[in-house]
Amino acid sequence: MIKITKVSVQKRSKERYNIFIDRGQGEEYGFSVDEDILIKIGLRKGLEIEEDELKEILDKDEEKKTHHLALHFLSYRMRSVKEMMEYLQKKERESKHIDTVVKRLLDQNLLNDEMFAASYIESKKLTLLKGPLKLKQELSQKGVGQAHIETALEGFTEDEQIDKLIKWIAKKESRKPKQSVSAYKQKLAGQLMNKGFTHSIIEQAMREVTFEVDNEEEWEALTYQASKLKRKYSSKYEGYEYLQRMKQALYQKGFPIEMINEYLSRENEDDMD
Repeated sequence: MIKITKVSVQKRSKERYNIFIDRGQGEEYGFSVDEDILIKIGLRKGLEIEEDELKEILDKDEEKKTHHLALHFLSYRMRSVKEMMEYLQKKERESKHIDTVVKRLLDQNLLNDEMFAASYIESKKLTLLKGPLKLKQELSQKGVGQAHIETALEGFTEDEQIDKLIKWIAKKESRKPKQSVSAYKQKLAGQLMNKGFTHSIIEQAMREVTFEVDNEEEWEALTYQASKLKRKYSSKYEGYEYLQRMKQALYQKGFPIEMINEYLSRENEDDMD
């Protein structure tokens, strides 16, 4: 039989209590418990408990600690069920306590993957440039079911996506590097695909933004790209094969064939001089 000799509140945590006990050899520190457990069980000075009762009390306290950790994790933002499970496992909480706590949070609607998915997408679409494919991937990695993901993505309409992309593309339009306008547009489209937008949505947005083609800038870009290609091909090819290699490479970089022919014609004239 174990007798409780003293109950005192902890200095650092007013919601936890230190319990001192006597097993027949004098007073000693026994354990600490959460205030809820203290009240529910009625722990007090003079109370006598069995060893089995003590084990049960300590088990309930460990479950309470797990619950507190879960609530703390939720205090920053909503979490998916998988995120919560992984967090508590990382904190080395017992599996049975994790299962009990997660079930309680689900019953209280503090964990809800459907609501989490909707909140996650709403937050990301307002703060980041991420498309539905990327968001779908991220939610899937967080353990959210496909049905909940698809429902949440209904709130991210095609019109919203196109509007976001038009604004993003318009800001990028005037910052072309030394490449053709066509190649630059392809580069932007590639970046948007990596961000999770579909080819169809990107195309629609691209059509809404006018890319001004300055022939002088386009010629400068062609000259820049051609000079690099010349260093690559001139030592390997000559004559007709060299011209075809240059034409093909420059065309793939988005330059119009008329401009490519003019450049190669000028280059040939310079070589003849």
